[in-house]
Amino acid sequence: MRTTDRRGRVATATGVCLAAALVVSGCMGAQAPQGAEGGDAAGTMLFAGDNGSPNFTRNFNPYNPTGRKGAFHIYEPLTVLNTVDGESTPFLAESVEQVDPQTAVFTLREGVTWTDGEPFTADDVTFTFQMLKDNPALDLDGVWQRLDSVEADGMDVTVRFSEPDVPATEIVGGTVIVPEHLWADVDDPVSYADEDPVGTGPFTLGTYTDTQYTLEKNPDYWQADAVAADELVIPASNEQLDLVNNGYDWAYAYIEDVEDTWVTANEGNTYWFPPGGTISLLPNLTEAPFDSVDFRRGLSLALDREAISEAATRGYTDAAPQSGLILPGQEDLLDEDVPEGGEVAQDVDAALAAFAQAGYTQRGDQLVGPDGQQVTLSITTANGYTDWLRGVQEVQRQLQAVGIAVTIEQPQPAAYQQAVNNGDFQLAMGGFGGTGSFYRDMNQLLNSEFAVPVGSAASSNYQRFSDPAVDELLARYQAATDLAEQEELAGQLQQVMYEQVPVISMYYGGLWGLFSDAKFTGWPSEDDPYATPITYDSNVLLIDTNLERAGS
Repeated sequence: MRTTDRRGRVATATGVCLAAALVVSGCMGAQAPQGAEGGDAAGTMLFAGDNGSPNFTRNFNPYNPTGRKGAFHIYEPLTVLNTVDGESTPFLAESVEQVDPQTAVFTLREGVTWTDGEPFTADDVTFTFQMLKDNPALDLDGVWQRLDSVEADGMDVTVRFSEPDVPATEIVGGTVIVPEHLWADVDDPVSYADEDPVGTGPFTLGTYTDTQYTLEKNPDYWQADAVAADELVIPASNEQLDLVNNGYDWAYAYIEDVEDTWVTANEGNTYWFPPGGTISLLPNLTEAPFDSVDFRRGLSLALDREAISEAATRGYTDAAPQSGLILPGQEDLLDEDVPEGGEVAQDVDAALAAFAQAGYTQRGDQLVGPDGQQVTLSITTANGYTDWLRGVQEVQRQLQAVGIAVTIEQPQPAAYQQAVNNGDFQLAMGGFGGTGSFYRDMNQLLNSEFAVPVGSAASSNYQRFSDPAVDELLARYQAATDLAEQEELAGQLQQVMYEQVPVISMYYGGLWGLFSDAKFTGWPSEDDPYATPITYDSNVLLIDTNLERAGS
C-alpha cells in the first residue's frame, strides 16, 4: 500500500477508523505476476484481491485482520450483507426469522460439506460462536457484546440477545463459520495460521508461494453451478502499473484518471465507484464555538460541497447530504420532511446570519467573536492522505472567504487517530457510515454511550455528541421489528442530523471497483448493485456466485 496517497477512504464500523484495504496498490516495484499467462485461460481470473507487504505470509485464519484475504472465498458466514443497499443474502443459513426483538432463528442449509468431505452441521455454528466468546480477540465484530446465548436444535440455531437488538441479527449473521472437527484441536485460535484452510465456500487453496497463490474452484460447493471461475490467481504485488499492464480481471484501487488509464488499457475494462461512507468534518462539541448549533450551521452553510468533492476525489464521488443517508442505496429511507433531501447548498448570507445567532459577526474581512477577536480554528487530517488534504484545503479557502482563519494540522496517521480518539482536535476530517444499516451508522455516530470524556479514547462518536432524546430514538430503533416504525425513526434521526449538525457531511468516500468483461461478465454496477466491489470481506461471495463466462 502506498503511504503517500490513500484516496477516498471510507469509514468502517468504528467511524473514523479507516480500512487500510480500501486502496489496493503494491509495496514493491511493478512486476508481471507469476502465472499471469494463466489469465488467458477462459476460467482463470487474475485478481488483485490481496496484497503482500511485500510478500505474503501463509495465514488463512479468517479472524486475523492481517491474514490472507483469500480466506473470504474459502469460508462462509450465515448471511452476507450488501452494504450498498442493505440487503442480506442467505449463505450457510437458508433463512432467518426475527422471532422477537431479542431472538432470531437461523435455519441452516442442508447438504453442505466441508472441503475435506465432512458434513456441515449446527454444531459447527455453536462451536464457532463459543470460540469467539472464549477468545475475544477473534470477535472482530463484537457479537458477544450483544449476544446472550446461542443454541442449536437440529438445523435451527437460535440466538438470543442481551437486550432488544434487531440490527444485531445482521451482525451475527455475518460471522464466518469454521469446522469444529478441525478447530476444536487448535490450542490457540488467535495465533493459529490455518495454513491449509478447510471451508464450505466456492474455492479451496491451490498453489502457494510468498509472492502469489491460487484458489481453485470447489467442485463440491453447494452452489457450484453458480461459480464461473475455475481459478483465481492472486499476486502479492498489485501496483497501479501492474493493474493497467498485466490484464487483471478484478481489482480494487483508486486510479487518478481511470478513463485514460484503466479503461483504455484493455478492451472490456470497466469500473464502478459507488459511495461507501460519508467524509465529514467532525466538530469537537465539548468546546466553543463548536458547542453552538448555530455556529455549526454557519460552517455547514458556508461550504460548497460540490467543490470540495471535486477537489478531493476529482469528481468520482458526489457531495453528501446532511441527512446521514448514503444515496441512492438508502433512498427508500429518505424523509420527505427533511428540506431538499438533506442537501445543503452554499449560502454565505445564511451562514453569516447563523454565525450572528451564535454571537459572531463580520468586521471588515474578518469574522469576530464576542471578544472582538477573529475566529481562528484548526482542522486535523492525517499526513499523507492527499485526497483529504485537497478537501481540507478547499474547506480552508471557503471558510477564509467568510473571515475565519483556518490552519491545517497533519499529524502522522497513528498520531492523527490517537488525537481523534481522545478528542484532541477542534475540527477533524473523518468518516461515518457504510455499515449497510442506517441504525448502525447513526448509533455509532450519535449514541452518548460512546461520548467518553476528552482524554479518554472513544471507539466512535468522536465528536462527543450527547442528547437523551436521540438516545431514546436509537433505543426504539434498536427494538423495532416493524418496517414502518423503522422508517419513521430513521426519518427522525435524519432530522437530528440536519437540524443539530452533529457532524458536517461533505462528500461520499468511494469504493473503487475495477473490472474486465473480457472473460467474465455480471460485475456489480450502478444498474445492478447486488454487491460492493470490495475484495476484503465476505462480500466477495456475492460476486463469486453471480458472474458468468463471457459469451455464455
